[in-house]
Amino acid sequence: MNLPTRPGKIVAVHLNYPSRVAQRGRRPAVPSYFLKPPSSVAASGEAIERPHGAELLAYEGEVALIIGRTARRVTPEQGWAAVGGVTAANDWGVYDLRAADRGSNLRSKGGDGFTPLGPSVLPAAGLDPQRLRVRTWVNGELTQDDTTAELLFPFGVLIADLSQLITLEPGDVVLTGTPAGSSVAVPGDTVEVEVDVPGGPSSGRLVTRVTESPLPFADFGAKPLVDDEQRVQAWGSAAAAGIGPVLTDELRGLLDGVAVATLSSELRRRGHPDATFDGVHPLSPGTRMTGTARTLRLIAHRPDLFESHGSGYNAQKRVFDSLGPGEVLVIEARGDATAGTLGDVLALRARTLGAAGVVTDGAVRDASATAGLGLPVFARAAHPSVLGRRHVPWEVDATITCGGTAVQPGDVVVGDDDGVVVIPPQLLDEVVRAAAAQEAQDAWVAARIAEGHPVDGLFPPNAAWLARYRSALPPDL
Repeated sequence: MNLPTRPGKIVAVHLNYPSRVAQRGRRPAVPSYFLKPPSSVAASGEAIERPHGAELLAYEGEVALIIGRTARRVTPEQGWAAVGGVTAANDWGVYDLRAADRGSNLRSKGGDGFTPLGPSVLPAAGLDPQRLRVRTWVNGELTQDDTTAELLFPFGVLIADLSQLITLEPGDVVLTGTPAGSSVAVPGDTVEVEVDVPGGPSSGRLVTRVTESPLPFADFGAKPLVDDEQRVQAWGSAAAAGIGPVLTDELRGLLDGVAVATLSSELRRRGHPDATFDGVHPLSPGTRMTGTARTLRLIAHRPDLFESHGSGYNAQKRVFDSLGPGEVLVIEARGDATAGTLGDVLALRARTLGAAGVVTDGAVRDASATAGLGLPVFARAAHPSVLGRRHVPWEVDATITCGGTAVQPGDVVVGDDDGVVVIPPQLLDEVVRAAAAQEAQDAWVAARIAEGHPVDGLFPPNAAWLARYRSALPPDL
């Protein structure tokens, strides 16, 4: 079977590998797809141009299925029989262009040369579709390595699902998803993808060189647009994207001496009066918590949705398994404290991974045991019931509302006995330094009141008292 140079259709699957699902933090119940134009096909050895002004050209090594015979309304068992051969593919995409066409992926995934295939085809006859391996190298370094043994949607299922509405014809190509490890390539890089049976036949290495387009986009169309969220998505992690921690050691040190009440006041002065989580309290008095937010959204219970999203390795379990050091998991439970949103086992997992804490506007099960773990946990209440009584674990790392305040992944979350406050990253440095200065002034004022001075004119200090305070500061302050 020959490689198709202009297939009638190229259909690509969004998510299919468990390793990629864990990285993305969401698990689809059914496959979803997008189309790539036939003109995006390229051969091994050809170059790909990163568009002028773009920075996030990402590779995705994949197994490509080449349809060998017409498939219409076939069963999953018949689906694999419709495949004539498999080869290596690289599903290139430009994250800078997702803002304009994220639903279709047309420009972000459909550029000329954005679907290299080859270099050779492995005949499907005699292959076990669950024993294939896909690997990717960047400049000789292995970056992706996974097998098709545990795909969410096996190849036969994909063909059958598509064929319910779309006739798949000989020469059509189905891209079957990429495993974890997809990241960004830059001009000068060489990216290679290989599909093989370990110890057996191979497609050979599909080679693509990355170059830079010299031609800028015209003003009549969307231009590259990028932010840190897209950088993290493209590179695979904040660390890989070179995005340094917003919460530096210096700011952490300052925060250790700042009360949540003071932070709340500073945020209110800057137009953020709703930055506190209403109704949540620490399980253990004296708890102090500081970290960057991860998020989990729970929706109201519905039997059919719980059946599809609540069982097995659901969003709740996935996010607890993926917590990193210094992260605070914030759980949106719609203020419903009539069922637990976590218990001691998940809290133990979070503590073992080095998480900084958990905040929920719902309830906690096993409250005494959870409090005894030493992990900072802030909740509305304790309740013995399991999550499934009232909630369905739905979505990870999305913008949520918890305790009446909006929270995004990467926000800074601080808690003490007064409650919890969320600080947008762009305000962190300014708010923390102002709050630390305010704490120092308040401590000086308290000392004057302890000496017997009246509150009037001193709290808050008038011009005369402010002058006295400033004169008492060290020269470098």
